[in-house]
Amino acid sequence: MRNSNRLPETCLLLCLAAFAASAMAADWPARPIRFVTPAAPGGTTDGLSRIFSARLTETLGTQVIVDNRGSASGVLAAEIVKAAAPDGYTLFMAYHQHTVNAALMKLPYHPVNDFTPITQLTEAGLALVVHPSSPAKNFKEFLEWTRNYKGALNFGSAGLGSGGHLAGELYNIQAGVKAIHIPYKGAGPSLIALMGGEYQFNFAGLVGALPLARAGKIRAIAVTTEKRISGYEDIPTVKESGLPNFVVVGWYGVLTPPKMPKPLVTRLHAELVKVLNEPATNKRIVNLGGTPVGSDPESFRKFMLADMDKWADVVKKSGAKAE
Repeated sequence: MRNSNRLPETCLLLCLAAFAASAMAADWPARPIRFVTPAAPGGTTDGLSRIFSARLTETLGTQVIVDNRGSASGVLAAEIVKAAAPDGYTLFMAYHQHTVNAALMKLPYHPVNDFTPITQLTEAGLALVVHPSSPAKNFKEFLEWTRNYKGALNFGSAGLGSGGHLAGELYNIQAGVKAIHIPYKGAGPSLIALMGGEYQFNFAGLVGALPLARAGKIRAIAVTTEKRISGYEDIPTVKESGLPNFVVVGWYGVLTPPKMPKPLVTRLHAELVKVLNEPATNKRIVNLGGTPVGSDPESFRKFMLADMDKWADVVKKSGAKAE
């Protein structure tokens, strides 16, 4: 016969656990916080981490320290966070490679289920750019040009498995072309090669590409975002220009270790979104080529799962490989 006293005991334990979690959130933070960043110092990922770590240090009254772990496409950083205690003292600046990795390699964790999502901070599209001598002046002409190109059609990117690489493969699939990928060791070298006429097109990061386009060194054909980008409204989207299902956005967001208590998730979300919504933070994000988002934890979770499915399909169809 089942012990009828077990139900009250279970309820008591659950109540005590909920009380302990609420007390933890109320006392947080009581010591420095580690902000694990899957990138070396310098660059957009590190820069964004430092924007938030500096402001959180001020708003929370405790030091938030950036811990740069730039290797293995972010896998090492993710493993560190997954293994940490769910106490609010370890944060992870995840970015789009975190979900793309699942399609490119066997991971020792699930990019979504083995973490606690807090919020998507930003999104950023890519710019489809060509050499100034290209006959394509707009996306319609670009589509026709690539579909009827005589000879070897090539596209460059910042490297194997990069956002630009996968965007190029998605273009191949949706446009019905067979452009060959040429990887470079970084965004800068790939754009220099485009200016030198080494290949035909590139889906490049906005921060690096659009100033070069404004200077006339390359030509911006379209952007890969859902809507046109503030400050560059004269550049149409791929979606509106001929491929209605073509949207590619990179993203940044904060994850924490698995099984984070809900009161801490709520507190962390509130603190991060408060900093995100500050005008000064917004301006710095735009200068890095991003658009502020600030989604709730559940929306961020669903977004990452959809992102995993999307790129898994592209990788399967294209045969794309990571470095």
